[in-house]
Formats: sequence, structure tokens, C-alpha cells
Amino acid sequence: MDIEKHLKITGSSETSWKDAIVKTIEEASKSIDYLSSVKVLDQRAKIDGNKISEYFVDLDLTFLIDINRKDAK
Repeated sequence: MDIEKHLKITGSSETSWKDAIVKTIEEASKSIDYLSSVKVLDQRAKIDGNKISEYFVDLDLTFLIDINRKDAK
């Protein structure tokens, strides 16, 4: 039986929404094991003058709980 946990996180990029998604997942994977899926909850951007200067994404990351993991003591 798989048990999943969800975590809502926000990331950003100066390049694009896709870049914000990819970078946020890469960064999260450094400290969260067993990532299994992502859902894009929201996208927004900061406008400077008449151009987008920063892209933001809210993500729902799903990761599996390791039920066999031993507590670190």
C-alpha cells in the first residue's frame, strides 16, 4: 500500500513558468525523497514596466511515505 503526502510550495524564475517549475522541483528534490508527481496550482508574474520580470508558480508536490524506514536516533 502506498501512502502519499502533499506539500504546497512556491518557486520562481526570471525566464519562464516552465523554468520556475523545473527549478522548484529540482530544489525540492534535494531535501524531499520519493517525489512522485506534481500539480501546478497557480501561475502568476511580476510586471516591470511593460515586460514580465519574474514568473511564479505554486505547486502541489506529492511524495511517497516510506513505511519501512527506520527512525534515525
